[in-house]
Amino acid sequence: MVRQCRLLGISRSGLYYRPVAVSEEDLALMKMIDRQYLATPFYGARRLAAWLRRQGHRVNRKRVRRLMQVMGLKAIYRCPRTSAPTPGHRIYPYLLSGMEITRPNQVWAADITYIPMARGFLYLVAIMDWCSRYVLSWRLSNTLDTGFCVEALEEALRKGQPHIFNTDQGAQFTGEAFTRMLEQHGVRISMAW
Repeated sequence: MVRQCRLLGISRSGLYYRPVAVSEEDLALMKMIDRQYLATPFYGARRLAAWLRRQGHRVNRKRVRRLMQVMGLKAIYRCPRTSAPTPGHRIYPYLLSGMEITRPNQVWAADITYIPMARGFLYLVAIMDWCSRYVLSWRLSNTLDTGFCVEALEEALRKGQPHIFNTDQGAQFTGEAFTRMLEQHGVRISMAW
């Protein structure tokens, strides 16, 4: 058995593991979560846990989150579109197909993500070196304008210069201010979709 487990790459304890059946209490909670989720699909684990406590059940957020994962439920809410292309902006080809990235400053990349706040979102742009995964610069903004991306690029270019700069086709990266700065530094532009 030891040799077979080693050949298959599994632990011996995993071989003897028998899943535990879901308790009656958890089944009852899951039924309630399912009914409430159909009525309010925007409720996450926190709100569902608070709702269940108001119904007289002793639950915490972690338990509700685990049960939601078992059921395959996620809160539905509107997320910002951070990579919306702008008609008329030039789109560059993707240059990284089949390329092996082996050294620093060969390829840099940038992307924007959002951070949910109590009232809206903050947007974070990060520029990093693909080989070392080193974050060269980053900026936060409460709007999705191009300015904070250009500022992050200026800071990153003071630290070095890549051969290729890869982004998505979002309006911030296809705008003239961003692409012009890269072209002035002799950087090849690559865009993925």
